[in-house]
Amino acid sequence: MRRVWYIDVPTIVPTIAITLILRCGSLMSIGFDKAYLMQNDTNLVASEVISTYVYKIGLTTESGPSNLSYATAIGMFNSVVNLIALLTVNKIADRVSGSGLW
Repeated sequence: MRRVWYIDVPTIVPTIAITLILRCGSLMSIGFDKAYLMQNDTNLVASEVISTYVYKIGLTTESGPSNLSYATAIGMFNSVVNLIALLTVNKIADRVSGSGLW
């Protein structure tokens, strides 16, 4: 157990840090297809996620005429939040383990 703690774990810490950074990059993206296919009139309010909302606002006419500029703004906001989370996790991983993406 001592060998694992003092030799093996410090050896794989950079790999763990890079994997954590890459997984946090997809934190805001949920499976659109799963969420959209499971929606119905009963659970629509509780199951609405950003990607299905952008799809409904931008590409469908269920709620009136499609509004591409509003859907683009929502998608851009989602991307900016995801970028901020990615940069934050990268900085934390760089300070903790000494290895980050940049």
